[in-house]
Amino acid sequence: MLSAGYTAVLEARNRDEFRDAVVRFTQQLGFETVSATTVLDRGLGVSEFITVDNTPQAYTEAYFDPALGRRDPVMQHLKRQSVPIIWDQSTYIAGGAIDLWEHQSHFGFTTGIAMALHLPEGRHFLMGVDREQPLPSDVAELQRVVADLQLFAVHAQDAAMRLLLPAAQQPERPALTPREIEALYWTMEGKTAWEVGQILGISERTAVLHVNNAMHKLGCVNKHQAVLKALRLGLIH
Repeated sequence: MLSAGYTAVLEARNRDEFRDAVVRFTQQLGFETVSATTVLDRGLGVSEFITVDNTPQAYTEAYFDPALGRRDPVMQHLKRQSVPIIWDQSTYIAGGAIDLWEHQSHFGFTTGIAMALHLPEGRHFLMGVDREQPLPSDVAELQRVVADLQLFAVHAQDAAMRLLLPAAQQPERPALTPREIEALYWTMEGKTAWEVGQILGISERTAVLHVNNAMHKLGCVNKHQAVLKALRLGLIH
């Protein structure tokens, strides 16, 4: 069922379809609210934020208050790291911001998971899901939820850059070499770097180099994101 959510967000044709796909996946994952934000660094400490969310109207002003964001330990984590953060009341106590948690908990923001993808050229994608009830106590189950959300964020980030940015800010179609395209194709087919090397008649190290070069040219942070972007751009089929 979740796999359909990956496809839906990737195939979204406009902002409304993108938002619907994000909210639907979030609720299927067991969370009530979600925020997906594309951030563009403009230089000199100035950034542009483009957010799609279903934050309760009564909490919107506080949720998007920059001054509160600078105190929020979850937001501070996302600014500096790509590792997901699983947060609850204890996170805000440790961060000296229990008053923020007490306020947001009235609107159902009791616990959640948040993550950031930091991309080249000053682009970032932040995604957080929240709910009122506690997260799963079973470690394996919680890890599965985090992994599902990470994979979805990769799909959502690609769609957000395509749908939410003005045409002038869309990244140019990168020029990949034939070998880089072949390496991405076989990666898409589930082959390891060693297997890609065997298929293409090159070393495992060279296969890894081709995939890494393709990732860099596509402005992606991992090979899965690179495959998705190459598919959308028609570089592989």
